Amino acid sequence: MVAFALFRGLVASLAVVSVTAHPKNVTLPLLLDATLDELAAGLRKGLFTSVDLVDAYIARIEEVNPILNAVTEINPDARDIAKELDEERKCGRSRGPLHGIPIMIKNNIATADKMNNTAGSYALLGAKVPRDATVAAKLRKAGVVILGKANLSQWANFRSANSSNGWSAHGEQVYAAYYPGLDPSGSSSGSGVVPSIGLALAALGTETDGSIVSPAQANNVVGIKPTVGLTSRSLVIPISEHQDTVGPMARTVKDAAYILQAIAGRDANDNYTSAIPFRKLPNYVKACRKNALKGKRIGVPRNSISNTPADAPVLAAFNAALEIMEEAGATIVENTNYTAWEQRLNSSAETIVLYADFVVNLKQYLDQLTYNPNNVTTLAEVRAFTQNFTLEEYPSRDTLIWDEALELGFNNTSPEAWAAYQENQFIGGEGGILGALERYSLDAVVVPTNDAAGISAIIGGPVITVPLGAYPEDTPVTTNRRGNLNATAPGVPFGISFAGKLWSEEMLVGLAYAFEQRTKVREKVKPYILPTTELVDVLG
Repeated sequence: MVAFALFRGLVASLAVVSVTAHPKNVTLPLLLDATLDELAAGLRKGLFTSVDLVDAYIARIEEVNPILNAVTEINPDARDIAKELDEERKCGRSRGPLHGIPIMIKNNIATADKMNNTAGSYALLGAKVPRDATVAAKLRKAGVVILGKANLSQWANFRSANSSNGWSAHGEQVYAAYYPGLDPSGSSSGSGVVPSIGLALAALGTETDGSIVSPAQANNVVGIKPTVGLTSRSLVIPISEHQDTVGPMARTVKDAAYILQAIAGRDANDNYTSAIPFRKLPNYVKACRKNALKGKRIGVPRNSISNTPADAPVLAAFNAALEIMEEAGATIVENTNYTAWEQRLNSSAETIVLYADFVVNLKQYLDQLTYNPNNVTTLAEVRAFTQNFTLEEYPSRDTLIWDEALELGFNNTSPEAWAAYQENQFIGGEGGILGALERYSLDAVVVPTNDAAGISAIIGGPVITVPLGAYPEDTPVTTNRRGNLNATAPGVPFGISFAGKLWSEEMLVGLAYAFEQRTKVREKVKPYILPTTELVDVLG
């Protein structure tokens, strides 16, 4: 990766970094499992600096990125930004718990700096934006060091019918760290890998249907897919205004809650955020209570849960998880089934909405560019570039999704698009999760993460996934449809998801945290590859 190679020289300076005030015989947090609270405490106590964190994370990236391709670019200004934040801390100013903490963001979230925002395509390499994406600006305001851009499935998995999760022309193929050649899931593939092995504290991902929760589970981390409108999509390369959302991916529920707190809120540049019903945002961090499951009614929509022989290990762990929730004081309500589930399986409404939105929403993004090096202003022009630029690997990786979107013949202002949107609202609403919540007086539903995304995606509802387990040692290795990734294998992680009504993130965070604290599954599932650099190695 040319862009990544430009920053390899940054690591050469690591040996000169030192913290003269560092006390002897102090145990520093190990970066594979370090929590935000631990890192923030170390910064406050002067055990290390934000520059030290940046240096350590860059070194860790350098160790494994040639194999995993999780990071497309490192921010060339990251060290300078960290130094400024260290100076602020020395002067007694703290922007909050995220002050000086390095976080990676997905390579479809724009930053008005030296980094690219390409969605993995050479069509947008070198393009410039008028300002940071709102979520990136919010992270900076909170004191975050935006460490770089995480690789992704190209165009957020919205180009090809025959590509692979985690592949992008500008970034190459991402691999998960739990088995050689492992499918990282998508589209926030690199954003899942980054926190899974401590290449940054956490990452931002985006989801239209499964693109946060699926790579989060595949990489043994927590993913929060917020209600559409809770976080701004302004200057995020889009698929669908009706389904896109931005959320955190982190090793713990509490760390993810800290980041959600920082990026949530209204934004004049995204009118969907005007639907936020709170005068003041809930405190998602305080929602992390170990007793949060007590007294809650949790539904199990069995007709939406996959039950094939390959699902047996997941279902066994899932059913055991239900018992843990009952022991924590929850009431588990079985067979809270979705009445429109068969209609969901046979419906094309979601596809129509995504196609109709994409042709409009992509142009809206491209029209905001202040520099457009390849002069691509429409989906048709992006397709033409892709089909004629060798590194985009066309036709080996096709453009079928774009072909069908362009052939649709109407956009999201048409009566046909509105009818499809209304069908989605019924299938996911009265006939889906919202109907089940009301009929059975439920607080939330719980399903294996493999089955979590779609029913909430079509209504813009929230989902949180937490590590649940891993496939056993006798699991046969299978490959994806393209044949270039291992899809299942021994030790591959899987997750459990909590979902609820719109704007119910505060409660879902509590449920996820309470379950996480009783199980601590993440610590039991081990990667096959790990970087070795730790904070102690960069302190001089």
